[in-house]
Amino acid sequence: MKKKYKIKIILLVIITFFYKFNVHSTGDLKLEIIDLKDKREIFVDCHLIEKLQGINLKMHTPIDEGPVFFFNKPWEGAFSGYVTIVKDNNIYRAYYRGAPRANDGSLIETTCYAESKDGITWIKPNVSIYEVNGTLENNVVLANAAPITHNFSPFLDLNPEIKSDERFKALGGTMSSGLVAYASSDGKLWKKLNTNAVFRKGEFDSQNVVFWSESEECYVCYFRTSNKGFRSVSRTISDDFINWSEPEAMTFGDTPMEHLYTQQTSPYFRAPHIYIAIGGRFMPGRQVLTEVQAKEFNVNPGYFKDCSDAFFMTSRGGNVYDRTFMEAFIRPGIGFDNWVSRSNYPALNVVQTSPTEMSVYVNQDYAQPTAHLHRYSLRLDGFTSLSAPYKGGEVLSKAFTFSGKELEINYSTSAAGELKFEIQDEYGKPIPGYTMDDSDTIIGNEISRIVTWKGNKNVKPLASKTIRLRIFMKDADLYSIKFN
Repeated sequence: MKKKYKIKIILLVIITFFYKFNVHSTGDLKLEIIDLKDKREIFVDCHLIEKLQGINLKMHTPIDEGPVFFFNKPWEGAFSGYVTIVKDNNIYRAYYRGAPRANDGSLIETTCYAESKDGITWIKPNVSIYEVNGTLENNVVLANAAPITHNFSPFLDLNPEIKSDERFKALGGTMSSGLVAYASSDGKLWKKLNTNAVFRKGEFDSQNVVFWSESEECYVCYFRTSNKGFRSVSRTISDDFINWSEPEAMTFGDTPMEHLYTQQTSPYFRAPHIYIAIGGRFMPGRQVLTEVQAKEFNVNPGYFKDCSDAFFMTSRGGNVYDRTFMEAFIRPGIGFDNWVSRSNYPALNVVQTSPTEMSVYVNQDYAQPTAHLHRYSLRLDGFTSLSAPYKGGEVLSKAFTFSGKELEINYSTSAAGELKFEIQDEYGKPIPGYTMDDSDTIIGNEISRIVTWKGNKNVKPLASKTIRLRIFMKDADLYSIKFN
C-alpha cells in the first residue's frame, strides 16, 4: 500500500474516533451520553437530536379560544397587564396589575385577582381586603404598595422544605424600590418577607418572574436588563429567596438582537427540567395604525406607534436561552386592535385545561377600553414537534441512557402517515428484537401511546445501557417521548 494512502486511512480513523468520543479533562475517553432517566423530553430544541434527514423541528400555532375576561372594573382598566396564571390543584388563579391610567409605579396601580375551576370560565371574587375607590367590594389582593404593584408576580412555591404559611411567594418592584419579597398561605393575603428589597441589580420595569427549580434545586429569578441598547434578560439564583447571587446576563445563541420586553420563563409542568419562555417581543417604531384608525379604536394616543407579538424560546438552566424559532409564536391577528404598543404580552405560565389540552393566556387590546385577557390552546407538549412530510424521513438521537420499562410517545399522523422506532447501541448497531423490521407501525393521534416491537413493549433489559433511537416518520409529528 502506498504511503499516502496509509496516511489517509490513519487520518480517517482518527477523525472517526474523535467524532464518536469526547476527550475529558481527566484524560479519559468516554462517549458523550445524555442521562434521560424517566424525564419527558419535548422536542423544543436539538438537545437529544444527532441527525435529521427529511425532518424538521416545527413550531405550532396556538388555537385562538377568545377572551376569558375583560379588565372592566374601575380599578382595572386599559393599562391592566403583567398577568400571572397559577394552577393550584383544582383552582386556577390569575394575578394582574390593575391600572386605569398609565402611571407606572403610582398608587393607582393595584394587584387584582381572578379565579377559575377550569381555566376557561373565570370570576372576580370580592376578597374584601383593601378599600379601593371607596369600597371593600373588590378583587384587589394588594394595594397601597407602590411601586410593588406595578409588576407583582406570584408563584406557587414547590420547594419541598417550604413553610405552610409561605406556600405562595412573589417579587415586585421597579428600579426605584428594587425587588421586594412577599409570601402568602392562601394566595390572597400577602405579607412582606423582608423590610428592604432583596435584590437591586436590574432595571425591573417589566414582569420579573421567579420560581423554585426542581432541576437546579434553587430559586431562579429572570428580570429585565439592557444589552447594547436592547431590552434583554438576566437571571439570579437563591437558596432562601432572600439572598440572591450576582446577576448573569442571558445568552441567545447566534440570533439577532431584539427587544424582549417580557420573557415569562417557567418550568414546563410535564417536563420541569425544561423552562418555557413565551414572552412579548417589542418592535419600537413599527407603526401600523394611522391617527384616524387609532381614534376609531379609541387607542390611547401614546400607544399606537409601536407593535408587539409573542415569541417562543426555551432554557435548560444556566444563562442560556435556545431561540431555535425566531418567528412569532402568536401574531397580533386580523384587524387593528392588537397592532398597538405593548399589546400581545403573554401571561406567565402555561397550564393544563383538559386531559389533552394546555392553555396560554395573552394580554390584548392594550390601552383600549376593550383591554382583556385572551386564551389560546395547544395539545399537551404541542409547542413544537419533530415533523415529517408525506415522503418521510428519519431521526437519529444522540447516545443516552434511561430508566424504565416502556417507551411512551405523544404523536399524530395522517391517515396515510406512520412512525416506526428502532433502538440501537451507542455505535449505531440495531439491537436484536428492537430493529426497524421488528417495530410495529404506529398510526393515529394520541397523547400517550406505548411503542412496541412485534407486540413487545418491554425495554427494561436496555435500561441503564447506552442506546440511540432511530425513528422513521411519514406525514407525522412527534411531540415528546418518555421512558416509564
